[in-house]
Amino acid sequence: MGKIKMGMIGGGPGSFIGAVHRMAANLDGQIELVCGAFSSDPAKSSQTGRELFLNPDRVYPDFATMIQKEKNLSPEERMDFVSIVTPNHVHFAPAKMALEHGFHVVCDKPMTHNLEEAYELREVVRKSGLVFALTHTYSGYPMVKQAKAMLENGELGKIRKVVVEYPQGWLSTLLEVTDSRQASWRTDPARSGIAGAMGDIGTHAEHLAEYITGLKIEKLCADISTLVEGRRLDDDGNVLLRFDNGARGVLYASQISAGEENNLRIRVYGEKGSLDWSQMEPNTLTVRWLDKPIQILRTGSVGLYPVANAHTRVPSGHPEGYLEAFANIYRNVAHHIRAYKSGQLPEPMLDFPGVEEGVRGMEFIYKVIESGRSEQKWI
Repeated sequence: MGKIKMGMIGGGPGSFIGAVHRMAANLDGQIELVCGAFSSDPAKSSQTGRELFLNPDRVYPDFATMIQKEKNLSPEERMDFVSIVTPNHVHFAPAKMALEHGFHVVCDKPMTHNLEEAYELREVVRKSGLVFALTHTYSGYPMVKQAKAMLENGELGKIRKVVVEYPQGWLSTLLEVTDSRQASWRTDPARSGIAGAMGDIGTHAEHLAEYITGLKIEKLCADISTLVEGRRLDDDGNVLLRFDNGARGVLYASQISAGEENNLRIRVYGEKGSLDWSQMEPNTLTVRWLDKPIQILRTGSVGLYPVANAHTRVPSGHPEGYLEAFANIYRNVAHHIRAYKSGQLPEPMLDFPGVEEGVRGMEFIYKVIESGRSEQKWI
């Protein structure tokens, strides 16, 4: 079939995540960037197109023009899917339009700007039957896949407790009043939505907890704070969780934990033992047993589940990290698009977060903020 052809919305000058998406999509040689509307400023979109050596005729001034003109091209030439790497408030409209014009979608998280958009987009995805992927990057790590497989197979017995945390320190000062574009939109309710830290990184923690355990959060009790004076959205939060099997949990997300980088970590405690995984040391999964010695499992080592090996690229001892995990999502999306084109069923092992996870994430954001503002804490 040839390479899967990608169009990009966003990712122009000053966008770090656009470059990450392009590198991840390119890593396996399965996907080719063929067009883009890289900025709401047509001049900046053209600039990015030139830097990426794209055909000028396929560098567009806005996403609507791109989707309409790509639709008019022949099936052999037009893009197969669009990657949306804009701030949150520009996720819904291009995703909806792309799906309605027959294009698959990869979208950054959180999925939409508000909950109403999330529900509407879910219906559009269901009606279209097309591939929709959400880039919860951390689900792409091999040892996250290993942890999930171990719990699915009941190796730890019934899950009793989940502790997940995502501390960062980059917003410990009022960075948004400087020329930092990343801080500016993430702390702006008009572009970020109703949540700051909880929307930006709290959703990663929520998704990882549900993804690895296979459980669903049923109730939560949140203490949400804005600790940097002058900031308009939350920058720190602590949440108690109750899962649908009776397990209890704690979720902590903060962007004012000074000195922290991207220290996402999850611990899952079952009847027979526990799992411990950290994004800062992603090739290692620590298993602590109730009645036998500790195990240190490593990416690429003998005896892992097939799903972990399917998401490992290099021999053991060679570090794999953020870009490889991101690339696993794009590789899996390409596989599903090929299966869609050929009328075949995709390989279930090659999974990725989708629209249901996107809705769960938006519901989590809204309930966390509701609980944080309310005296009725359990929501």
